[in-house]
Amino acid sequence: MDWLPISEETIWDMINEATIDISAAERRLWEHISILPEKWKQEPYGTQGGGFWIVGLIGRNVIWYNDIEDGFNLSRYTTYGEIGEYWCNQDSLLTVLTGLNRMIVGDA
Repeated sequence: MDWLPISEETIWDMINEATIDISAAERRLWEHISILPEKWKQEPYGTQGGGFWIVGLIGRNVIWYNDIEDGFNLSRYTTYGEIGEYWCNQDSLLTVLTGLNRMIVGDA
């Protein structure tokens, strides 16, 4: 069976599920960095699916979902709308938020 990109509805389900039981600190962080999901380009891996879903922005970094590898990633970008680094982590959104929060408060 060929791979198919996930839908916007599915990415929203994943976001809602991940943010149900997050800590107060993680919730504050998420409220500041989350964006409405939008597809960004990524060459060459994101071409087939029309890009990858971006769900957060922090500085020059994006939180995005790699639906080829089934996981969230944190990558740098230079041009808005284009993911600059490809990662194939299989992390949950909660794992990414927890790691970011630890980096910010100096607990990593």
